[in-house]
Amino acid sequence: MTGRFARAVALTAVLLTSVACQTGPARATPASKPPAQAASARHDVVTWGASADRMGQGTADRGYRLVVHTSAAGSGLRVRLSNAFGDRPLTLDSVYAGLQRQGAALVPGSNKRLTFDGARTVTVPAGAIAWSDPLPGSLPAGSNLVVSLHSPDAAGPATGHGMAMQTSYATQGDHTAEESAAGWTETTGSWWYLDSVSVRPSNPATGAVVALGDSITDGWASTTDLNRRWPDYLARRLQKAHTDVKGVADEGISGNQVLADGAGQAALHRLDRDVLSQPGVRTVFLFEGVNDIKAHTGVTAADLIAGYREIVRRAHAAGKCVVASTVGPFEGWPEWDQAGEAVRQEVNRYIRTSGEVDAVTDFDRILRSPYDQARMLPFLDSGDHIHPNDKGMQAMADAVDLTSLHCDR
Repeated sequence: MTGRFARAVALTAVLLTSVACQTGPARATPASKPPAQAASARHDVVTWGASADRMGQGTADRGYRLVVHTSAAGSGLRVRLSNAFGDRPLTLDSVYAGLQRQGAALVPGSNKRLTFDGARTVTVPAGAIAWSDPLPGSLPAGSNLVVSLHSPDAAGPATGHGMAMQTSYATQGDHTAEESAAGWTETTGSWWYLDSVSVRPSNPATGAVVALGDSITDGWASTTDLNRRWPDYLARRLQKAHTDVKGVADEGISGNQVLADGAGQAALHRLDRDVLSQPGVRTVFLFEGVNDIKAHTGVTAADLIAGYREIVRRAHAAGKCVVASTVGPFEGWPEWDQAGEAVRQEVNRYIRTSGEVDAVTDFDRILRSPYDQARMLPFLDSGDHIHPNDKGMQAMADAVDLTSLHCDR
């Protein structure tokens, strides 16, 4: 999906001179080992994230200029590259990070080369990830960061995030070092090979919340290029609030389910990689289940509750708080029926009353019409009766009790 060019962003700081580089290739870390360990020792916090998924076939000598919107401020920026779904090693021979001026053009002087264990080139084995070295300099909160990368040999299944709701750019050949937009003539509505960005905040007590969800969390029906997903609105609230939770990672996948693989791996199967491995995570925000219900595969409320309990158990075992939201209304969507509505109501009773999560945010109550509680309030409805519009996304974020993002664990 493509959208219009991103608006110019006023920035008060730029990334500073990068570390001295070597030319030998670095090797990546297997994805089965939590990649946040080294970052955690530095008190790093995720400032942006997007769930890894299968993305079709990789293309050799292809470059991507990826625009991402950060949350927490900090220094020592690092990026995480993913070959989670690849079936062969992936070499990236040039990776840069800069700040967006407009479209594919960068703020002059901001584009700096990233290294991996001191090397300019990194080879990421199939199923693995690679963290860059920290980049000296500071990154303000709410920056439009641009990560440019090039692979000379990409082939086979590619890894990325399909529905970005953000215009990024592509090209043949290596134009990563260029700050002008001249070489970036193609657009893409996806993020390729990049699944996380972290910084080291000035306050070592700073942490992050990770939103685990489906297309509503992924931002479908919000306005492309304006960062109006509900986690974006939440990030802006957190920046203004007196709270140590500043980082927000949006780990939603359109069509995703709690129990079954399909549109991305099920939440149960991607929890470790997409959520628990992120540096500085304090709280998991669980908002998922409508796709399990409307799929008509025979999933019962008991099945879905068992899935929630497994996510909560594993998050708690990792020392994370869990905030869960009720499943929103969706009467009017073609797959809605009374049987599914009964499951939704039973699941929501569990979320509200079980006491098994650390806090509850009642998105169902915020979104539903007072006249028909199975339907979304028209003012908040994008028109398809399941996805909120921009106003609905903001209402959801405004409903989150910011104090609920802390718990004693």
